[in-house]
Amino acid sequence: MLICKVLGNVVATLKHPAYEGHKVLVVQPLDQEQKPTGSSFLAVDFVQAGEGDTVLVAPEGNAARQLFGDDSAPVHSVITAIVDQINCSG
Repeated sequence: MLICKVLGNVVATLKHPAYEGHKVLVVQPLDQEQKPTGSSFLAVDFVQAGEGDTVLVAPEGNAARQLFGDDSAPVHSVITAIVDQINCSG
């Protein structure tokens, strides 16, 4: 799982049927101090996240396909939670 910040969304009028009813968002991974790290990537939204939200992302296809209930869904990363607060002492 990764903690990420939502940077924006992708608009696609024609898309794979597995994406129907879901937004595709651009997310940026964050480090322990909640600073950007690494490259941004796309994730399918399951929790109605929006730009500026801090989210929890499952960055691997198996978790994504389980959420979709479709082993053939062309999905790599999914947003599974909107983060309210992070408490980290280390």
